[in-house]
Amino acid sequence: MPCRRLAAPNQHTRESALPTPYNFHFHPSIAAISADLWNGLANANPNTASPFLRHEFLLALEQSGSACTDTGWQPHHLVVTQSGRPIAAMPLYIKSHSYGEYVFDWSWAKAYEQHGRRYYPKLLTAIPFTPSHAARLLIAQAEDADAITAAIAQRVIEEARHLRASSWHVLFPTQEESARLAQLPLQDHGHHRLHPRIATQFHWFNRSYTSFDHYLESFNSRKRKNLRKEREAVRADKVHFERFSGNVITEDLWQDFYRFYQNTYQVRGQHGYLTLDFFRQLGATMPDNILMIVATRDGRRIAAALSLRDNTKLYGRYWGSLQEFQFLHFETCYYQGIEYCIEHGLQSFDSGAQGEHKIQRGFEPIITHSNHWIADAQFDAAIGDFLEREREYVEQYRGEAEGLLPFRVGQV
Repeated sequence: MPCRRLAAPNQHTRESALPTPYNFHFHPSIAAISADLWNGLANANPNTASPFLRHEFLLALEQSGSACTDTGWQPHHLVVTQSGRPIAAMPLYIKSHSYGEYVFDWSWAKAYEQHGRRYYPKLLTAIPFTPSHAARLLIAQAEDADAITAAIAQRVIEEARHLRASSWHVLFPTQEESARLAQLPLQDHGHHRLHPRIATQFHWFNRSYTSFDHYLESFNSRKRKNLRKEREAVRADKVHFERFSGNVITEDLWQDFYRFYQNTYQVRGQHGYLTLDFFRQLGATMPDNILMIVATRDGRRIAAALSLRDNTKLYGRYWGSLQEFQFLHFETCYYQGIEYCIEHGLQSFDSGAQGEHKIQRGFEPIITHSNHWIADAQFDAAIGDFLEREREYVEQYRGEAEGLLPFRVGQV
């Protein structure tokens, strides 16, 4: 069920308080922006493009009622033009909560509440429910990225103050974007900055493996033996797997997948963020980016994992099951995905947020980035200090996690 039509703020163009050669246009839905315009900017740099940045993905989120005003994700997307020519764009939301973000600021909201302050609304540059790093400022390749980034940051901060938002957060940008944002000399009361924040995820990397067994040869003997036992246990339970691209996923398969997906939340007393219409729309508009891995037993579907892909990477995103079998989750979500990457020559596998259990299966700890502007001077200083101390812990944790990888010496 689509959300109600957005009432305010409407699409508008408002000049920055500072002289700038750019015009800034805020839009109340991705549908208000041409798909060709948006996708042209999103794909301008193949190295930082992502299927999650595509107009079709964001449109499916909004039209399905998964990410819109009624769910606390009010679209406020930005398009930047110069002399009438689009040169940059950025996903932007007015948030009334912090669910579905995967960069946690609940303690900040709690501190605001304890001091009688209001943390929401806040501005958020991110892909809803998607902890996958990629470009966040979609800038045409021939343009001056430094100048446009600075202009966008200044304009969004002005918009945040206009909307009385507590803050602006940029989640899962590229490392280069995060560094550029953190170094900006913001002209905003002289003391604010887009504080950089880091965290860890676990990704798999394809080092020219020719098969899953070839991949396992990089493991030390004990870890290799353990992983093979896990796969053998799934086969012993007579579980079989099939793979489907978006254009061959039938309605009954979507229905089964959605039951599996919702069941993973229901067993914890929760409800999944995404609607069945969202998944159907992805299958119809982005079929070449969809991979569904389905587990069957005795001719019945019992579990499934839905991933997206591009030309170089697999993104593991959604999973669910109706029956519990030992190691079924690992096989469906990780081992089948690794095999797919090897068979199709994909360079890496982003398996989503968190999950220390991924380390012993060969998923390596990487650093992810975010940036945070805080309007209140006192909270800005306190949060900046916290993030500096947190960074030391994250870097130490990543080093310790690397020491737990299953690879033989010299293999990574």
